[in-house]
Amino acid sequence: MPSNVEIKARLADLPRTRGLVAAISDTPPQTLRQRDTFFRCTTGRLKLREIGTGRAELIFYARPDVAGTKQSDYEVTAVTDSETLRVVLARALGVIQIVEKTRVLYLVGQTRVHLDTVDGLGDFLELEVVLRPGQNSAEGQAIAADLMQRFGIRDTDLCSTAYADMLSAAQVETPATLSPLPTPPSDS
Repeated sequence: MPSNVEIKARLADLPRTRGLVAAISDTPPQTLRQRDTFFRCTTGRLKLREIGTGRAELIFYARPDVAGTKQSDYEVTAVTDSETLRVVLARALGVIQIVEKTRVLYLVGQTRVHLDTVDGLGDFLELEVVLRPGQNSAEGQAIAADLMQRFGIRDTDLCSTAYADMLSAAQVETPATLSPLPTPPSDS
């Protein structure tokens, strides 16, 4: 199962952080509008990610809910009919939360840097250091710590839980009321 080392931090100054990330990024930014529907799952987390471009993927992951760097093991599979799959999984497992966000994605070496504006929550930075085969978690933690320092992320900024956990369960929409995701603006 693939693994990464990750952190999530609340941002007080998104434009400043975006400038710091853009200055060292290996790629231009990619803006994505995403909807993550989380389903009941007895181990780990299961979500259907629908992307405003029409792409979708089913993601299972397991990671501890702790602040700071943590290892996350995951599986991702492409989905061709997200609407039907969402309805089937909602009926079979139940929806526990829906998270909608605008994500700006950068790549810095082996790290996926996400600048997220989450509806109802605000602005966040996520680092996902994608571990290479044979690479240990300590190496990923060192990479994450270096990037945190470069981006001015303090331990007090770190979050221990997923966006879904941060949102109130009362905000869950039923699958029948979901509106289409808008196409994100061009980054040109």
